[in-house]
Amino acid sequence: MHSHARHGDHHHGAGRVLKASLVATFAYVVLLVIAGIHAHSLALLSEAGHNLSDFLALLLSLGAVFLQSRPPNQSKTYGYHRAGVLAALVNAASLVVVAGFIFYEAVKRLQNPEPVHAGMMIWVAAAGVVMNGVIAWLLYRTSGDVNIRSALVHQVGDTLSTAAVIAGGWAILATGRYWIDSALSFGIGALILWSGLGIVRETMNILLEGTPRGMKLESIAVAIRSVAGVNDVHDLHVWSIGSETHALSCHIAIEDIPPSASERILREVNDTLADEFKIGHTTIQFEAVECEVAHGCVIPVKSDARPGHVH
Repeated sequence: MHSHARHGDHHHGAGRVLKASLVATFAYVVLLVIAGIHAHSLALLSEAGHNLSDFLALLLSLGAVFLQSRPPNQSKTYGYHRAGVLAALVNAASLVVVAGFIFYEAVKRLQNPEPVHAGMMIWVAAAGVVMNGVIAWLLYRTSGDVNIRSALVHQVGDTLSTAAVIAGGWAILATGRYWIDSALSFGIGALILWSGLGIVRETMNILLEGTPRGMKLESIAVAIRSVAGVNDVHDLHVWSIGSETHALSCHIAIEDIPPSASERILREVNDTLADEFKIGHTTIQFEAVECEVAHGCVIPVKSDARPGHVH
């Protein structure tokens, strides 16, 4: 027995935000490169690299939003939800590469410090804080999808790192120590690396069809068993089709009753799963007798006081 959740099209708003963000980010990258060369600031050039990765991330996210909006078909029966997950993975991997490049350049600059135009650093970074902050706020309001969230992480990282550049510029003005510029680059690189690895872990879990983040099989099994008429649940699988679309399959043991009576149990199980766990696609097999367990049948789920058995 199957239950399918209906998904509305929530991607138009995200598409508009991403298009506007692309234009603003590209303009800021050009500004950072020109200012970084003129001011001899590695921190500004690091920010240019970071923002260029943001531009590519936003472009990937926009393409993924377009693909995700396409309906399912005979060859892609779940639709294109994984397109956004793949875009997020590529975005996150690009962040790791950018972080490595920044670390390399920072080490070189520490070995051979150069005078830095701190005043220009401050004004250019201030413009970046405003721009990236506005883009991050718009993306935050748009969606919790991992694809959009990967672009959001890029923008939040940029906002924080450009704010750090402002602080570093003031410190250079006050102390005259140019190594602060390289130290800031290390901090920016560490922030980029941390945020990128977090997205990599989440997207890999989705692609490997792991249990969705924040869910526990034991809790889901207990919720299913709490429905009147359910004797036991086993062969329980939960995975993500996309970052916001979760699916479940299981076997449920019930009494030997007619299908018309089992409809009430199915409806209540699906309502429970949707309300408590946001699981909208289910494949549930009812059994009135103890089933034969196929080779490879799932992870064991602990049973409490319910009769029956669990695999």
